[in-house]
Amino acid sequence: MIPIADPELGAAEQRAVEDVLESGMLADGPEVRSFEAAFADYCGAAHGVATSNGTTALHAALVALGIGEGDRVLTTPFSFIATANAIRLAGAEPVFADIDPTTYNLDPDAARAVAKEESIDAIVVVHLYGLPADLEAFVDLAEELDVALLEDAAQAHGAVYHGDRVGSVGDAGCFSFYPTKNMTTGEGGMVVTDRADVTDRLERFVNHGRGGSGTYAHETVGHNFRLTSIGAAIGRVQLERLPNFIEARRANAARLTEGISADGITTPVEPDGTTHVYHQYTIRTADRDGLLSHLEANDVGAGVYYPTCIHDQPAYDGVDCSAPNAETAAEEVLSLPVHPNVSGTEIDHIVEVLNDYDN
Repeated sequence: MIPIADPELGAAEQRAVEDVLESGMLADGPEVRSFEAAFADYCGAAHGVATSNGTTALHAALVALGIGEGDRVLTTPFSFIATANAIRLAGAEPVFADIDPTTYNLDPDAARAVAKEESIDAIVVVHLYGLPADLEAFVDLAEELDVALLEDAAQAHGAVYHGDRVGSVGDAGCFSFYPTKNMTTGEGGMVVTDRADVTDRLERFVNHGRGGSGTYAHETVGHNFRLTSIGAAIGRVQLERLPNFIEARRANAARLTEGISADGITTPVEPDGTTHVYHQYTIRTADRDGLLSHLEANDVGAGVYYPTCIHDQPAYDGVDCSAPNAETAAEEVLSLPVHPNVSGTEIDHIVEVLNDYDN
């Protein structure tokens, strides 16, 4: 079976972890500070604050941006549920707008229409599957509404929008380093930002509200959302490898797009000015379940991200939302193996299996 994901960890990551173990400094420390600085620099941001995972990155960023009880945050209903959960964990409520059916990202026109009807205190835009959302439109909307813009770039490490890496355009950007992401720390997250005030609040919030390293003066209430030094050590190595990971993913994606010719299958798009990093290579078809069974019968692992819109989840029962494009996508999307460890022969096999499918 060709797996849908296959994290690539090697001798360099092992040596980095061994160095941390030998140092005895396993929790927060210089290794984490180095990773924060390197990742922020890679994104083109002034500051980076590491966290324990992508959800805590989103939660901490929202709090640092001043979002809390009674606030309403505009976002997409077609994402991993952590996007909306973080809004609720910060004390606010998500307000959903529909997606663009070709990019699967939040539709700026739909978002603007919802914002005219709702009171909005912030916007969380998701770069789904590794494709940058229309950031220029959302920057304009955020400025018009005078609200913060947070980028959920959990799936988009290294993606580029008109010359800028995602995460560096809004007031802050959040990343996940879960094992299946384009780079990993095992578990971990990161917030990047150019704002010193946001950085200060982030650093306190993720470390029990402490006023500084080594102090027991807790200026605010916070969490223990810290990344370990072991995770940071893995992350520093993975960050060095990320350009090669992206190159391999893009090459595999190009080969898939060039080869797939079956009727009824829509392949991903890459709008002008964007660089898709293909965390997922997502096709769509009206016969999703039939095609999924066909792929599995021919040893091709595939995944559905995501089969249920957030507003249709039991946890969000009663949330009002009109998102027909998102609901249709949830019924039709299917992701194929595109990770760096997929061989050319395996890509050819995936293409052959798809093109042989009679729906």
